[in-house]
Amino acid sequence: MMQIVLLGLNATLAILVLVAGGTKLVKNKQSLADSGMAWVEDFSPITLKLIAVAELLGAVGLVLPLATGIQPVLAPVAASGLLIILIGAVITHLRRRESAWLPFGLGVLSASSAALGFVLTA
Repeated sequence: MMQIVLLGLNATLAILVLVAGGTKLVKNKQSLADSGMAWVEDFSPITLKLIAVAELLGAVGLVLPLATGIQPVLAPVAASGLLIILIGAVITHLRRRESAWLPFGLGVLSASSAALGFVLTA
């Protein structure tokens, strides 16, 4: 039962992170800034693409190990990695005096996924 809860949590988080990472990957820096992501001005285009790739890999890592049953401990590792990215996002938004609720909420989901995942895969 808890495995299903974890998979549902991870699938939801993965979809949200895929959208965020995919957007950063396909749009250029100026397009992101024009769409309301003013924080991108603090980063180089290469750094933005690296963040996007890290988010996309994290999203895959949340679901694939659990769905295949191959090395399921990698799912909470991926959630932990996303948590690190999201802590950085919260810090960036707070430094810029912007709302940090979205990355904070995603960080809570990532932390919950990591904690539950490590308990279930231990």
